[in-house]
Amino acid sequence: MKGLMNTQLGAVIIDPEVIAKYAGSVAVECFGIVGMAMVNVRDGIVKLLRGDNLTRGVNVQINDNRITLSFHVIVSYGVSISAVSDNLISNVKYKVEEFTGMSIEKINIFVEGVRVID
Repeated sequence: MKGLMNTQLGAVIIDPEVIAKYAGSVAVECFGIVGMAMVNVRDGIVKLLRGDNLTRGVNVQINDNRITLSFHVIVSYGVSISAVSDNLISNVKYKVEEFTGMSIEKINIFVEGVRVID
């Protein structure tokens, strides 16, 4: 479902792909996040995504102009996963709500792997 906002000048429709791309770019800027991950369910292999493929690691659901985001991330080795998650949730919630004008209902974070950063 697409996000829909009615204004005095007409309707604004936001595609979930746009929200996924923006949320993914905000997420990779957060401390402790190495990148987004794509899981191959058949093989059980986790692949680190870069650049334009960030949307594959973010799932967006929109119900009644409330957004639910699910992130599949790879975190840095040696950082507190709870601290990284709290940082990710607060940054994404603030920036996506400002960007879209819609509220965030829920943010799910799935840590798919840990990587050492050189």
